[in-house]
Amino acid sequence: MERTYEEYKEIVDTHILDYLPSIDEKSITLYEAMKYSLEAGGKRLRPVLLLATCEFAGGDVYKALPYAIALEYIHTYSLIHDDLPAMDNDDLRRGIPTNHKVYGDAIAILAGDGLLNTASEIMDKDMFMYFDNMESLQRRINAAYVITKNAGCQGMVSGQVSDIQSENKKCSESMLRYIHSNKTGALILAAVQAGLYLAGADMDTFTSFSIYAQNLGLAFQIHDDIIDVTKSTDELGKPAGSDKEAGKSTYVSMYGLEKANELLDKAIKDAKMSIEHYYDNAEFFTQLVDIMARS
Repeated sequence: MERTYEEYKEIVDTHILDYLPSIDEKSITLYEAMKYSLEAGGKRLRPVLLLATCEFAGGDVYKALPYAIALEYIHTYSLIHDDLPAMDNDDLRRGIPTNHKVYGDAIAILAGDGLLNTASEIMDKDMFMYFDNMESLQRRINAAYVITKNAGCQGMVSGQVSDIQSENKKCSESMLRYIHSNKTGALILAAVQAGLYLAGADMDTFTSFSIYAQNLGLAFQIHDDIIDVTKSTDELGKPAGSDKEAGKSTYVSMYGLEKANELLDKAIKDAKMSIEHYYDNAEFFTQLVDIMARS
C-alpha cells in the first residue's frame, strides 16, 4: 500500500464538509449543528477502511469518496444520538462538549437525522452518474446497500437496542457478542465490504477481508472496553468509567481485565491471520489492527 493511515484520513478530513447540503438560512442552526460534530475530529476509521480496501482491490479512492463520507456521516449521527440524555447521557465527545450540550436535545436529534438522510442523498446522487454503465452502477448499489443495511435494523441500530435493554442486567456471552458485533462491528464490516464492492474485488478477497473486518471490529470493541477502565477522561476525550456507571455489559465486566486482554490478543491474531496470504501487500491492514487495538 502506498498511502499511510494519515494520508487516507487527510483525504477524508479535507472533504468531510463538501457533501453537506445547502440549507435555508431560516434553518441554518441545523447546518451548524451537523458541521459541529463532523469537525470534532476522531479516528475516521470507517471511511479510511473503505478507501484503503477499495484501493487495495484496484479501485479509485476519489470515486469511492462519496461512500466513505456517507459512512462517516452515519457514524457521526450515531454518536450524536448515543450521547443524548435518553441514551448514554455524555457531556464530552472527542474532548469537546457533546452536540446536545451546545445545541440542546431537540437540535441534536435533528442534526443526527440530517446526517443520516444526507448520507443516503450522497450515495444516491453518485449513482445517478452511472446509469450508462451497469457494472459500475451495480457496484455502487451493493456498496450503498451494505452500508445502509449494516447501519440499520440488521446492524448498528439493533445492537444499540440490545445494549440499552441489557443495562444493569446479567448479560450472557452470546448476547454480549451480539451487541458488539452489531453496535460496533457492523459499520466496520460495512466499510470493508463497501470498499471491496466499489473496486469489484474477487470473492476470495471479499471473504478474507470480511473475516478480517469482523475480527478488527471485535478487537476495536474489546480495546474500547479496556481503556474505559484504564485511561483517564483527558486521555479518552470522553468520561472515563462511563460504561460501568451506566451498567453496560462489556468484555471487562463479563470476563475481567486479564481475560479481556487475552481475548483482545486473540482477535488481533485472527484478524492478521485472515489476510496473511497477501503478505506485504496487506501490511497496511495488519498494522492498522495494532494501531486501532493497542493505542
